[in-house]
Amino acid sequence: MANIGFIGLGIMGRPMVGHLIAGGHKLFVNSRSAAPKELLDQGAVACANGAEVARNAEIIITMVPDTPDVAKVLFGKDGVAEGLTAGKIVADMSSISPIETKEFAKKINALGCDYLDAPVSGGDVGAKAGTLTIMVGGPEAAFEKVKPVFELMGKNITLVGGNGDGQTTKVANQIIVALTIEAVGEALVFASKAGADPSRVRQALMGGFASSRILEVHGERMIKRNFAPGFRVALHQKDLNLALQGARSLGVSLPNTATCQELYNAAVAAGGAAWDHSAMVRVLEKLADFEIGQK
Repeated sequence: MANIGFIGLGIMGRPMVGHLIAGGHKLFVNSRSAAPKELLDQGAVACANGAEVARNAEIIITMVPDTPDVAKVLFGKDGVAEGLTAGKIVADMSSISPIETKEFAKKINALGCDYLDAPVSGGDVGAKAGTLTIMVGGPEAAFEKVKPVFELMGKNITLVGGNGDGQTTKVANQIIVALTIEAVGEALVFASKAGADPSRVRQALMGGFASSRILEVHGERMIKRNFAPGFRVALHQKDLNLALQGARSLGVSLPNTATCQELYNAAVAAGGAAWDHSAMVRVLEKLADFEIGQK
């Protein structure tokens, strides 16, 4: 079994670490807040900083909110880079800029270590169940070494290509997720305002071509008014910013992605940065002056 470092013990990272411990690995952990007692009780070792994590681990995983957070964790004072020795592997499972990812990889490679960008999809439900989709960019040899570790946290694990390609895939994923949340929200607002029972509408749609994981999970959230995260609006807003920035640099138009971003901007303006991203429907309801399930 491997010594694994894990930095970032939030909604996603905490259950992911639990799966790694259950798989028999020794975990060295660090987070902005104190390491959760339940992980320490399971055998995780708390470290003071990223450098200490890297000194103790063969594989170092980062799972933090945004590109600047990864940069700080890896290359800031007492960061991971200060504790690396040749032959180790850094795997960033955050969702960040593909362009910056390539630069991070070059810096880690210069230290004699491999770098994998391995963002995930599946949210807190997938993290808790160990069923995350993991999209990986980086060298195949490093991927094969880390794949058994990924398999403890996810089910659909794909080496997409070189460094940055994993993050590019995640951005594409977030485009699809946002647009589908918007479509489900529109459909349920329309059906509910027309007088139909939204729960039964959702049930009927689940058996047809409109069926999707988002209709299943987030459609239920919309109907039951459960907007505790999950995946926060602010994080999906960040991911769509990456999509739109990338689109500008590529000369690509993403009109419906831009619309979804504006809806998330409106949600944040209404105080919803910490809502689950399915709460995009709240903005659609405001535009319709009608809440799903309202009589």
